[in-house]
Amino acid sequence: MASGRVVRFDGARGYGFIAPDHGGEDVFLHVNEMLIPESYVRSGTAVEFEVEEGGRGLKASSVRLAEGPDGTPLTPPPVAPAVAAPSVPRQTDGDDSLCDVLGADEYLSEVTEILLKAAPSLTGEQILQIRGGLARFGKSHGWTEN
Repeated sequence: MASGRVVRFDGARGYGFIAPDHGGEDVFLHVNEMLIPESYVRSGTAVEFEVEEGGRGLKASSVRLAEGPDGTPLTPPPVAPAVAAPSVPRQTDGDDSLCDVLGADEYLSEVTEILLKAAPSLTGEQILQIRGGLARFGKSHGWTEN
């Protein structure tokens, strides 16, 4: 069993990459090879996995959250959006580590899903207003591409 951290994961496409702790090339990660909910996987998530040789290089299988000596996950599952917002690392000039830039459509899709789960009683008009404000905010912070 190998260990590493998720470099990036695109939930819309269902794949990403893991950087092994031992070094070497990144390992391909597909949603069908995960033993954990897709919502747990994000950049920086510590995972354990089997490594297999795929048609295009190394690929991960039996992917699960990495555990510490006491059996607790090294990277805790995400907190529901209604309870707490995820922390976003501040980016300094020239530092793009752990920074995923989303396309505007993908960003708005993610925002919509969060709003619907966190506050199902919102009207369509309210969701559109909130999305518009968040889209402007995300663009001004470099979180989305045009």
